[in-house]
Amino acid sequence: MGITTKSACLAAGLLVAAGSAAFAEGSHDWTTSKWGKDDQIGAANLMTPESVKAASQLITTGKVYSLGMIVGSDTPAFPPRSLSVTVLQPNQISNSGMGKNAFTYNDDIFMGWLGIGPQIDGLGHAGVDHVYYNGHKDSDFAKAAGLTELGLHNLPGLVGRGVLLDMAKFYGVDMVEEGTAYTADDVKAAAKQQGVELREGDIVLFNSNWMNLLDGENPDPKRFGAAEPGLGVSGAEYLAELGVMAVGADTWGMEVVPAEVEGDAFRAHQILQPENGIYILENMDTRELAKDEAHEFLFVLGQARLKGAVQMIINPIAIR
Repeated sequence: MGITTKSACLAAGLLVAAGSAAFAEGSHDWTTSKWGKDDQIGAANLMTPESVKAASQLITTGKVYSLGMIVGSDTPAFPPRSLSVTVLQPNQISNSGMGKNAFTYNDDIFMGWLGIGPQIDGLGHAGVDHVYYNGHKDSDFAKAAGLTELGLHNLPGLVGRGVLLDMAKFYGVDMVEEGTAYTADDVKAAAKQQGVELREGDIVLFNSNWMNLLDGENPDPKRFGAAEPGLGVSGAEYLAELGVMAVGADTWGMEVVPAEVEGDAFRAHQILQPENGIYILENMDTRELAKDEAHEFLFVLGQARLKGAVQMIINPIAIR
């Protein structure tokens, strides 16, 4: 996620209060996974050999789309997240390299947060008053050295039918304005307009052209990180009811900021993740897909399986 420091502090302060209310008012026991008490991967259980084979049939042109935006130390990120890369030539400063053939090499050291730039939020990320997917309490599983439950290393990857909803086209604008919530009615209407049906097990991506604020004609990274258009509460509830596998967007937090209800914080995250086990993909560069009107495609994600990780920098691939 990326947002101004002031807004981040407000969101963090309100998250527990908003989450507690949602938890208390819940109409069903979402703390037990429908895939069983030992389930670690949530909606990824919908990925089957049959669904993967069916998704592969969507390839018609063979064109490959890289959905991971380029990330660097200047990428707007949710405070205090940051990263840096140091390139060095270990043990080669005062010699000609290794062996008679003078083998030399570069290595790099990564220092930073894994929830930065193009990322997947694992099921151990978003909670409701310290309760997470399948009823796990953070005091029991969120250890400093890594998650003991719900770590992203449990996820074998995500492969399935990808669907793009071009919300800029739907609203008839060059770029969707911050604070615009994609409601359930909007999601349904956009799908109808663009001739695509949303189904169980889909990976649903939203395009708003928000990334033009980073590399367009008039870049404004401060605005990019201060707020965003995105999925609203009813939209999240609708996608959860359909049983999608993952939801992503071309924004730092996937859901609308400021929230639809004053005082709420990242409610769509709570609906998707702890309550339904659905993965969240952020900072996905969907512009080329939108330009080509590629609304259905094979989606392939293989994240680094770092033991106990909450999030991971990713570069998913869409194949049309």
